[in-house]
Amino acid sequence: REREKKDYIDLSNLMASIIRRPVLLLTVAAVLFSTVPVSNSIPFILFHDKCSGGVGNFTQLLSNLSGSPGSCLEIGNGEIDTWFMPLMHQANEACEKVKMMKELSQGYNIVAQSQGNLVARGLIEFCDDAPPVINYVSLGGPHAGIAAIPKCSSGPICAIAEDLMKLEIYNDFVQDHIAPSGYVKIPGEMTKYLDHSKYLPKLNNERPDQRNSTFKNRFMSLHNLVLVMFQNDTTLVPKETSWFGYYTDDGFDSLLSTQQTKLYIEDWIGLKALDDVGKVKYVSVSGDHLMIAYNDVVKYVVPYLMA
Repeated sequence: REREKKDYIDLSNLMASIIRRPVLLLTVAAVLFSTVPVSNSIPFILFHDKCSGGVGNFTQLLSNLSGSPGSCLEIGNGEIDTWFMPLMHQANEACEKVKMMKELSQGYNIVAQSQGNLVARGLIEFCDDAPPVINYVSLGGPHAGIAAIPKCSSGPICAIAEDLMKLEIYNDFVQDHIAPSGYVKIPGEMTKYLDHSKYLPKLNNERPDQRNSTFKNRFMSLHNLVLVMFQNDTTLVPKETSWFGYYTDDGFDSLLSTQQTKLYIEDWIGLKALDDVGKVKYVSVSGDHLMIAYNDVVKYVVPYLMA
């Protein structure tokens, strides 16, 4: 057990060192994978809250390991707009940006991290006349919602945003101005959630009288859907939301697996249809939110960027 723990710590440190020292690693990776023909590969885009620093380095790492050209797609003003631009606006901006990228016109793959997954899915489901998404790799995505107010670390404005969400998450002002409010889903408050939440119910086709077959068909068109859950995730509550698992509508006492949810059983977005033909990969990795080991990146992410 001690050896396993040490191996995991070593892998985490390796991933951290990748972000801190990208030049050395990318040089090595470029040599190791130089035989992969980039020009014949399907391009990919990465979604997170910003593209500078570690996220940009991670995009380049994935490109070098897979041999596929990659771009980090930043929405608005990076981290600030991630919190304060409504998710529907973020998805619309992503839609317009993707349609302008000629290199994606024949199809592309997506890697998304955390909240970026909801923007990525909005792009897949809502974007008209967009190029097709082939493979979609989700790292720690809050697909079924979260039952706790997320933390924001960008200064005093974030503290105010957190306080507003704690007061009344389904208030119209909060929904219109604080992005994470669009996927907070409090068990036991489903009527409020369905009536006032302005993003996730639409994304997941949860409103019985508003289910959209176009959204479902677009999601079902994926060739592969890779759902990565972090076993020690302390950001997403519950962590199983990364696999579309969630609490029952009545409260926090029972946690439903993916296959036990109404979204899956009644197949509101096509997840069951994808799963039935083997196109969904449920991956569980060690670590806290987005703390993925290098070996896991190579095993679970890179292969879906090479197809």
